[in-house]
Amino acid sequence: MKFFLIVILMFSPLVLFSQEDLLDLIDTLNTPQSEYTYATFKSTRIISSHSIETMKEGQLEFRVAHRFGRLNSGVDNFWGLDQSTTCLSLEYGLTDDIEIGLSRTPNEKTISGFTKLKILSQKSGASSFPLSIGYMGSIGVNSSKWNYPDRTDYFSSRLHFVNQLLFAKKINEDLSIQLSPTHVHYNLVKTALDDNNIFACGLGARYKLNSRISFNIEYFYVIRPEWNIKDNYKNPLSIGFDIETGGHVFQLMLSNSQGMIEKHYITDNTDSWSDGGIHFGFNISRVFTLY
Repeated sequence: MKFFLIVILMFSPLVLFSQEDLLDLIDTLNTPQSEYTYATFKSTRIISSHSIETMKEGQLEFRVAHRFGRLNSGVDNFWGLDQSTTCLSLEYGLTDDIEIGLSRTPNEKTISGFTKLKILSQKSGASSFPLSIGYMGSIGVNSSKWNYPDRTDYFSSRLHFVNQLLFAKKINEDLSIQLSPTHVHYNLVKTALDDNNIFACGLGARYKLNSRISFNIEYFYVIRPEWNIKDNYKNPLSIGFDIETGGHVFQLMLSNSQGMIEKHYITDNTDSWSDGGIHFGFNISRVFTLY
């Protein structure tokens, strides 16, 4: 009898502990959970502009962006297909919410790097949040031949900077939208009277047509200083399609801008849809999982 009593006393704390663990587990299951929203956009780009999406941790993306010449350039230039520019970039996910990238584009032979952060994510449930918020910052250097013989070729004069906030919302399984307030800073402008800063606001949207294809559109309204207006710059408008093909996303688009980084397609664009200054282009990317 004493033996059985001792055994019961020895194991009773474990039984009580197990009961407490079981009760905690039941409480956890009964607690309302938050469900995060995924795949607001199919790619890290809407068309030319950054989307809220970032590369997953340990994933490396090799991206090729290609833009042809103006469709109204005529048969001699094969409606722009004889004139093309290509931007190559590598983009890497440091974490699921932090991405870095490096690119090179022939426009001004610009080399640029960026960092993109996903600050808050859209979620529903216990602690819901209505949208996703991110930030993208980049720095670019003009590596082309110096074209200002009357000015000293300082390295700092070749730099420009971009700051961009990303406010994205997946309204339902088919429709997503994004607002992108943007600031572009030139270290060097044409004259001392010109403003070094230009502000713009982008609006992008994606509509899912089926499990693999979506229709995308993006537009940037640029608040232009006087010197930028007189140079006949135009606001960029682009439409396109995302096509998912297993290991990569293929994007086809039409745009009145041939530029492929923010400085070129937002602030330096001179073509217009109204006069046929439309460029066909595509983005193609391949993702490699490093770890």
